[in-house]
Order: sequence, then C-alpha cells, then structure tokens
Amino acid sequence: MGFTKTITRLAPVAFAALALTTGPVLAKEFRIGLITPPPHIWTVAAGEFGKELNEASGGEHSVTVFPSRQLGNEAQMMQQLQTGALDMAFLTIAEVSNRVPDFGALYAPYMAEDIGHAGRILRSDTAKELLDTLPQKAGVVGLGYGMAGLRQIVSRDPIESADDLSGKKLRITPFEPIKDFYNSVGAAPTPMPLPAVYDALANGQVDAIDMDAELIWKLKYYEHADTILVSNHMMFPMVGLVSAKVWKDLSKEDREMISSIMAKHLDGVIDTYVEKEAGWLKDVEGTGKTYKVVDASFFESAIGDWESTWSEKAPALSDLKKVAEDTK
Repeated sequence: MGFTKTITRLAPVAFAALALTTGPVLAKEFRIGLITPPPHIWTVAAGEFGKELNEASGGEHSVTVFPSRQLGNEAQMMQQLQTGALDMAFLTIAEVSNRVPDFGALYAPYMAEDIGHAGRILRSDTAKELLDTLPQKAGVVGLGYGMAGLRQIVSRDPIESADDLSGKKLRITPFEPIKDFYNSVGAAPTPMPLPAVYDALANGQVDAIDMDAELIWKLKYYEHADTILVSNHMMFPMVGLVSAKVWKDLSKEDREMISSIMAKHLDGVIDTYVEKEAGWLKDVEGTGKTYKVVDASFFESAIGDWESTWSEKAPALSDLKKVAEDTK
C-alpha cells in the first residue's frame, strides 16, 4: 500500500474541516495510551512509532507510551482524546464501534477467511473511508488500522457443538457486535478487562473466553481450559487515533509526518500477525489440550441473526462484504 497516496486521499475529506494550520513547528511531547501490556505487539509498535517520530522531527517531538490501561480503559481514553487531554491512542475498534456503529461491520462473523484475508480487508479503500467519518462523529482522527489475531474460544468444559455454549458465561471485550453474536449463540457474554481474565478463567468466574491466539499462548489461558475451539469467527481490528483538538493545532508538515510514520507502524502490526498467527496456534495445539477446529457452519444460525441485526445498524456492512469477496 502507498502511504503517501493514503495521506493525500484522507486530507481533503477528513481533515479539511479541522481548520488546518501551517505555522512553525512547535516542540511537543505526545502521550499515547493503550490497554495492552508492554510486551504486546501493539505496545511495541507504539514505542517504535515514537522513536521514529523523534528522529524524523530532529528531536522536536517525543512520544511517551502509557500501556496496560495506565490512562484508563478504552472508553475513558476516547473521552480524553475528545477533550484533548490525551494526544494519541492505539485502541481496538470496539470502543469506536460503540460510538460510530458503521465500524461494527468490521466484526462481521466469518467475513475474513483467514488472517491474511483480514489484513487485505483492513487495507482496502472501503475500510479506510470509514476513518474519514471520525473527526465529525467522534472527535478523533484515524490514521490507519492495525489488528490482533482472529478470535478463538477457550473453554473450561468440552465443546462439541455451539449448543454447548448455551448459558455459559463467556468473557468478551465490551462492545455491541460481539455481544450480539454471542447472544445469538445462546451464551451469556460477560464483559471483562484483559487483566482480570486469567484469574476469572482459573476460578470459574467465567466458563469460557473469546481471545486471540497470541494471548491464549503468551498469557497461558490454555492452562485452565479443557477445549481450545479454533473458530476464527471474527477479526479484531485496531485503529491509531489522534485527538482532533490536538490535530488541528499541528502544522501541515507535522500532520504529514505523524500520518506517514504512524501508518507505517500500524501496517507493520498487520504484517506481524499475518506472519506469526499460525505459529501461535501450533504452540497452543502442542499443549495437549483438546484442540478443535471449526468453520462457519458451527455457528450457522447465529451468523444469520447477526447479519440481520447489523445490516441495519451498520450500512457499511454490504460494501465491506463486497470487498471481502473481491479480496479472497
């Protein structure tokens, strides 16, 4: 993908309404917030973005990374971005979709066939055009997508069919698209922050969790599981955001520099997951836990229910499904 082309496309649409300025460069120490821990791929990418921005600006700008919810949960960080109290964040699309429902279309079950396909969807012009709506609708500027791996299910009990999830307390990230999906499955979706998940699964506070392969392996969630259900049922996008209040006070040169460097590192996050996901799944399979691979037919009725609901909530769904078909 061409980042220069992307910036040119975004600027007239998303940024014109932000009263762009072209004043002199002013030294700035930016703060960027994340919910992920320091070793996580997103956090590492945020740090690399900061280093490159510092070098590219000749030391004029620096970036301090605040991982592990140090600045609050995603809803709180979105509020801080809107007020200008926080400069930047790498957030899941979850909180964005709670505020701009069209982004919920990116969670369509089985829209992505595999991790590489998920990356192609997020790199499409159709997906990028959703970012153009953020300044007006959410008070933030979206500079590109990253992602985590496709979603899997870790269960304390055996799972032979979707019916075995009925009534089970299943940990989710708190946002409507995934909540609607598991409600359709018949499970009891239970929102829970990432730091609480390991103990909750260990002590039976939840029966199962919705999680990506990286964290299933690295955070050892499999230790308290009977079954790892490799369902790949949903992709999990991330977005790089800048406060619109902060953005409008930056020079044109700074906006271009930040846009290109952040887009580069977000795209690198996608590349990393495409490269490494198969290895994490192989590691999980090697734990000796029941390792069950399923496809869309496992959740057939739930997928139909979800699409019926979200085709009305998120008109972008039809265009994104066409992109998914065209990029297989």
